[in-house]
Amino acid sequence: MEVVSSELIETGFVEGFEHCPFRTPRGMRVDGFWFNDEDALDLFVADFDCRHELEALTRTEVDSSFKRAANFLEASLQGKLKPDVTTPEYGLAQQIADRGERLRRVNFYLVSERALSDRFESYPDNKIGGIHATYHIWDMARFQRQRSSRGHKEPLNIDFVQMFGCGINCLSANLGSDSCQSYLIVMPATILATLYGYYSARLFEQNVRTFLQARAQVNKGIRATILNEPQMFFAYNNGITATAGLVETQMTDGGLQISRISDLQIVNGGQTTASLFHTKRRDKVDLSKIFVQMKLSVIDSDESEKIVPRISEYANTQNRVNAADFFSNHPFHVRMAEFSRRMWAPAQQGAQRETKWFFERARGQYMDAQSKLTPGEQKRFKAEYPKTQMFTKTDLAKFENVFDDHPRWVNLGGQKNFAQYARRIGKEWEKSSDSFNELYFHRAIARGILFHATERLVSAQPWYNGGYRANIVAYTLAMLGEITRRRKFTVDYQRIWGAQGIDGVLSQTLAIIAQAVSNDIASPPQGISNVSEWCKKEACWDRLSKRTDEIADLIPKEFWHDLASADQNRHVAKTARQIQKIDNGIEAQKRVFEVPAARWSLILQEGATRGILTPKEMDILRIAEKIPVKVPTERQSAVLVGILGKARQEGIV
Repeated sequence: MEVVSSELIETGFVEGFEHCPFRTPRGMRVDGFWFNDEDALDLFVADFDCRHELEALTRTEVDSSFKRAANFLEASLQGKLKPDVTTPEYGLAQQIADRGERLRRVNFYLVSERALSDRFESYPDNKIGGIHATYHIWDMARFQRQRSSRGHKEPLNIDFVQMFGCGINCLSANLGSDSCQSYLIVMPATILATLYGYYSARLFEQNVRTFLQARAQVNKGIRATILNEPQMFFAYNNGITATAGLVETQMTDGGLQISRISDLQIVNGGQTTASLFHTKRRDKVDLSKIFVQMKLSVIDSDESEKIVPRISEYANTQNRVNAADFFSNHPFHVRMAEFSRRMWAPAQQGAQRETKWFFERARGQYMDAQSKLTPGEQKRFKAEYPKTQMFTKTDLAKFENVFDDHPRWVNLGGQKNFAQYARRIGKEWEKSSDSFNELYFHRAIARGILFHATERLVSAQPWYNGGYRANIVAYTLAMLGEITRRRKFTVDYQRIWGAQGIDGVLSQTLAIIAQAVSNDIASPPQGISNVSEWCKKEACWDRLSKRTDEIADLIPKEFWHDLASADQNRHVAKTARQIQKIDNGIEAQKRVFEVPAARWSLILQEGATRGILTPKEMDILRIAEKIPVKVPTERQSAVLVGILGKARQEGIV
C-alpha cells in the first residue's frame, strides 16, 4: 500500500494516504484512507496475496472488495463500528461519524496485484448513505501503463456530450498552418465546477497544483463577484489557460463545438476553478449565469513535457507566482540533480563498490534513463543507482521538513508538504543560493537514510500496533532535531553519509524517542478523535516540544559523544558555501564560453538599440564579444548569464 499510494500521490490521483489496515469476518475491510478538505474521503482496499503468477481480477471479486469497504463506511456513518480506541480504525470510524453530515463524496480505490479482466467495462457511481460514491480500480496493467508512459501521467479524457448532453461552443483561433491548434471558449461555470468536483487536482498541471496547495482554496475577491455580481464575472475575471493532447469537434446549427478533450490540463486559472466549486458548495450559489473565458491550446504529446510547463510559467507571470511554484525547473532542483549524477556515495559496510543516489526532479526520470539501455547497460545502471537510492522531490521535502521544525507539514500529505517546502526553499535560494551545495546534498541524503531507518525501526518495536507510523516517524525525527538543537549540537550528518547508515546508539536513541512520541500523540485533546488529524495541527508539535528536556533525559549518554557542535557545524557550512561560490563562478564562465562571440555582439547591438541594457552590462558585453582574446572574470560571467536570460525573454536570441 505504501508503494502504490506513493505512485498515486506522485501522479496526482490522490493527495495523500494514511495506512489503516482493518478487516472483520463480517465483511468489512479497509487498508487506508485520506480526507480531502472537510467533505471528501478516499478509502483504499488492497488485493494483495503475494501471488506467484499474474492472475485475472473478475467483476465478482471487484464487487466483493468494494462492498467490504462500503460496509465499513456505512457502519461508521451509523456509529455501529466500535473498534479498540487505541487503533487507527477507531479514529477513522469516529471521524467519518463526526463528518457524516458534511461528507459529500467518497472515492473508493481498489489496488490489485492482479490484472483486470478484459470483459470488465466500467464501474458506475452510486450513493451510499446519501453520499456520492465513485470507484477507481488500479490493477497491475494500469500501473504498468503508468510506469511505461515515460514520465507522463495517465491522461484525463472528458466526453462533454456524454457528461453534459452537449458539446462546448468554441471559436477556432489558429493563426496559420504552422501555428499551435488553439480554441477560444466561453465555458459555463456550472460545467467547470462539475469537472472540478469529479477530478479535483487531476485537472491541474503539476505547477498549478503546487500553487493551489500552498494557498487558500477560495479567493475572497472571486467569491464576492460570484455572490454579488455574477453577471460581471466574465468581465472581471482574467479567465483560464488550458492545454490538451487532442480535441474532437463537431459542427452544429449553433456553430463549432468541442465534443471531447483528451488530456485536459488547466495551467492558469486554478484559483478561479476551485473558487467556483467551493463557493457553489458552501454558499449554495446558482452558477448558471456565470461564464469563464478559456484559451485552449492543443499540444503534441511528444512536446508536452517541454511546452506545457512553459505555458504554465508564462500564463501565471501576471499573478506574481514566484519561481518556487514552478519548482521542477527551479535552479535548486537542477543543482540537486547535478549533484546526484556526479557524486559517489561511500560504499556501505561489506560492499565492494560505491553507488550514487538518483534524484528524480521530474517524475519518471529513473525509468526513462534506462529505457534505451541494453540489458547489460541496465544492470550496470542499477548497480550504480540502486532502486532503493532513488528519491523524488516530495521525498526530499519530507526528509528536510521534519528536521527543520515542520513535522506538521509532513503530516499534511506529500503534495501539501512539498508546496510548503517549495515556498521556503524558493525564498532561501533567493537569499543565498550558495547554501545549497555539496554539504547540503550530503545532509539531505543522511536525513533520508535516517528517515527510512526510523520507519523500519518503528515497525519492529514491540509496542507498535500497526498504525500511525508516518506520524510517529515525522515527530520522532523532529524531536531528535529539537533535542540536539537545544543543547547546541547537531546530528553528525557527515558521519551518516560516510557510513551510509546509522549505528546502534543512534538506533537505540530513536527507539526511545519514538515510544515517547507514540504515547504522546496517541492521546489527543478532548474533541479530537483521530490521531492523524491531531498530528496535522500546530498544537500537536507545540505540546510535544514542551517535553523535549524530559525525553532528552531518557537518552543514553553515549549518544551525546557522537554529535557535532553547532560551532563546528557553522564552520563546515561556511567553507561549503565558499566552495559552492567558486563552483558557481566556474560554471558561469563555462556557459559564457559556450556562446559564440558573434552572438554576444548581436545581444550588445540589439540590446543597446532597444534600451534594455545598463552601461555596466554593455561594458561587459564588449569583453564577451572579444572571447577568447579577452576572458571575462567569474563575476562578469555571472552578469553575462543574466544578460543571456534577458536577451532570450526579449526574443533577441
